Amino acid sequence: MKSYDRIFLVGPMGAGKTTIGRRLASRLHLEFIDLDSALEERTGVDIPRIFDIEGESGFRRRESQLLDELTQRKGIVLATGGGAVIDPNNQRHLGARGLVIYLRATLDTQIKRTHGTNRPMLNGEDPATRLSALMQTRGPIYEALADRVIDTEDGHPERLAEDLARALEESGIVDPH
Repeated sequence: MKSYDRIFLVGPMGAGKTTIGRRLASRLHLEFIDLDSALEERTGVDIPRIFDIEGESGFRRRESQLLDELTQRKGIVLATGGGAVIDPNNQRHLGARGLVIYLRATLDTQIKRTHGTNRPMLNGEDPATRLSALMQTRGPIYEALADRVIDTEDGHPERLAEDLARALEESGIVDPH
């Protein structure tokens, strides 16, 4: 079985990519990178501001450039943004360069976890309608890219990360050192 030193987390807003990713990286002794945070650090502005200035297309262009760079870095757990998978080049980079784990969450869970956050993709319309529409488009891509699928509904992030790390180590997919 192939061993990986790059783990990429995909899934919708509110699935727990950042929360679980931090814990998973710590448990596996890998560097954790949140793609959105890395983009904010690189540009010096937050994601909503990028959307305001450059629109979604400008944001996606920047996101794709950084994703290409980061997916080549060894020893990482990378939490992608929910929409990073829509670009075919991003799909190729994710699928070819590491282990892709789809963190799945129901619409109700996404609504609860994203309520009160500043997410540009949820501005302007009913969040439930928007999240549902995004999943119609992105859900099949998450499924197709995934080497593993983890439901994040019932689990505490710490336990989910611990269980996932243990399963990856025991199966030889990641090196526990």
